Amino acid sequence: MSGADLVRALLRALGEDPEREGLLKTPDRVTRALQFLTKGYQEDPSTILNSALFTEEYSEMIVLKDLDFYTLCEHHMLPFFGKAHVAYIPSKRILGLSKLARLFEVFARRLQVQERLTRQVATSLMEAIEPQGVGVVVEAEHLCMRMRGVEKQNSVVVTSCMLGTFRSRQETRQEFMTLIRCRNGR
Repeated sequence: MSGADLVRALLRALGEDPEREGLLKTPDRVTRALQFLTKGYQEDPSTILNSALFTEEYSEMIVLKDLDFYTLCEHHMLPFFGKAHVAYIPSKRILGLSKLARLFEVFARRLQVQERLTRQVATSLMEAIEPQGVGVVVEAEHLCMRMRGVEKQNSVVVTSCMLGTFRSRQETRQEFMTLIRCRNGR
């Protein structure tokens, strides 16, 4: 059974007529949308990271903050979205900046829970470039909490994963947290 056939069956189960004019193309649209939203399953994080590693004698923190993301909750297949902050302290190798964003996107384009997403980005970065440490903080709004269940409209979930010096050194962790709180360089 194709993806479009599955969506037609779902529409029927919901009490809809998939042959109705407004729904005729919906099965194909939903199938393409889900393929796009889950394309991370076909991407290899290590290939992305290894394609942009550069030798550089830089040993200070590198932070990519306020990275917008969207993903689907694996429990309800409803979106959750927000901002991610990723930092690392190099150990002889730096990563092309766009690759940090691409790494996050690979994992966000899979069915997710926020805790796993946060950890996957941090551990992949740690394994691929072997920095002194990695810090990842994710702030997200979950539509499964807004649209159904508890219906809490202004809740934000924050998760973090600190590895290496970000875990072992309070000063490093504090510097990261201070930098991500600064808005527009202030």
